[in-house]
Amino acid sequence: MSSAAPRTAGQDHLWSVDEHLEDILATVRPLEPIELQLLDAQGCVLVEDVTVPVSLPPFDNSSMDGYAVRVADVAGASEEFPAVLDVVGDVAAGHSELLHVGPGQAARIMTGAPLPPGAETVVPVEWTDGGLGEGPVSSMRARSLAPEGAEGHVHVYRSAEARAHVRAQGSDVRAGDRALDAGTVLGPPQIALLAAIGRGTVRVRPRPRVVVMSTGSELVPPDESLGTGQIYDSNSFALTAAARDAGAIAYRVGAVADDAETLRSTIEDQLVRADLMVTTGGVSVGAYDVVKEALSSVGDEDEPGSGVDFRKLAMQPGKPQGFGTVGPDHTPLLALPGNPVSSYVSFELFVRPAIRTLMGLDDVHRPRTRATLTADKALTSPKGRRQFLRGMYADGAVTPVGGAGSHLVAALARADALIVVPEDVESVEPGTEVEVVLLG
Repeated sequence: MSSAAPRTAGQDHLWSVDEHLEDILATVRPLEPIELQLLDAQGCVLVEDVTVPVSLPPFDNSSMDGYAVRVADVAGASEEFPAVLDVVGDVAAGHSELLHVGPGQAARIMTGAPLPPGAETVVPVEWTDGGLGEGPVSSMRARSLAPEGAEGHVHVYRSAEARAHVRAQGSDVRAGDRALDAGTVLGPPQIALLAAIGRGTVRVRPRPRVVVMSTGSELVPPDESLGTGQIYDSNSFALTAAARDAGAIAYRVGAVADDAETLRSTIEDQLVRADLMVTTGGVSVGAYDVVKEALSSVGDEDEPGSGVDFRKLAMQPGKPQGFGTVGPDHTPLLALPGNPVSSYVSFELFVRPAIRTLMGLDDVHRPRTRATLTADKALTSPKGRRQFLRGMYADGAVTPVGGAGSHLVAALARADALIVVPEDVESVEPGTEVEVVLLG
C-alpha cells in the first residue's frame, strides 16, 4: 500500500502544492491485485489483458424474426408473384437440434437463433404472410397460440440477398482478439463483455477503502437540533461522497469530539477497514486542534517509518495540511483543514489523486484546461500563494462563484471548476486566460 516514508521538513518550511502532492504520490502505492466475481469488480481496474476465448457471436444467427431460406427460392418474389415455400419447423434461440433447409423449404426462425444448415439468408416476417395466407403480416404469432405456424406453407413477397439479416460468427469479436486492456476501469459495458465471453471472474486492483472522519466538539449530525455554538457536520458527508465519486468504497465516521485520546482510539479502531484515512479539522495552530496533538507522534516509537507530518502549504485555501502513515500496515492518512471549502479543495488536489493511485490508474488527476476569465472586476490573490477559486466553466470561459472565504458552502455547491491563480500573480484582469481544474 505504501513503501516510501513521507518526507519531513522544518516547522518553518513552506511547502508548495506540487511538493506536497509529490510526497503523497511517492508514498502511496497501488493495492495488490485480487480475483473478483464480475459484479464485485465493478469500478475496479484490470491488471491484465483479457483475451477472447470464444468468438462473439459464437455462431451465425438471425437478427430478425422471420424465415431462414435459400436465396434462389425467393429470387424475384413480389406481392403479385410470391414465392411459396414449405415450412419445415421452428428454429428458436437456445435450441440445439437444427433443421436442414432444402430447396423450396423455409424454417421459421427467431431473433438470435442459429442459421440452420442449408439456409443462406433470413427473410423478415413482415415480408411474408406468416403462414396465414392473408397477405403481409406485421409480426409472428406466438407458438403457444398457433403451433401450426411451424408447418404448412409461407408466402414470401420480397427477395433477399445472401446473408441478409444474419449476424456472422465473430462479427463482434473473434477468438484470440484482445477484449480489454490492462488498466481498463470496469463499468457496465465492460462487465457485459466479460460475461459475454464467459469470464465469471477477473483479476483487478480492488476499490480502495477510505475512512473519513471529521473532528470538532461543535459538530452535530444533520437532522439533530443545534445548540448554542454548534454547526452541522458537512465535511464528513462531502468528503465521503467525494471519495465514492473518485472510485473508493468510503466509510463515514461520525464527528469526533476535541479530545486527542478519543481521536487516537477512533483512528486505531478504524484501521481494520482502511486503505486510506482522511480526517478534517484540527490541523491548524489553535489550542483545540487535536488532530495534530493526537497524530504528531503516532507510530514514532512502535512503528518505525510511520507518523504524520503537519505542514504549511503555499496555497489558499488549505494552508494547513497533514500527511503520513499510521498503524502496523503503514496506512496513509491525509489530515485536511476543517473549513468546508478548504477541505474540499484539499480533497480534489491531494486525496483524489491518492485514491486513484491506490486503484492503479495511470491518470490520477482531474482534467485541466485554459479558459477566459469572465468577471466584473479583477481577481486578487495573496503573493506567494497558489489560489484556487470556485468557478463555473462553459464554452471556454470561466466565471468566479462566491468570494474567497473558505466557509462559503453554497458557492461551492454551484461550482464545477477551480480557477488557478499562480503564486507569482497578485491580480487577474477580466479577459485573461487562466488555468482551470474541471470538477464535473
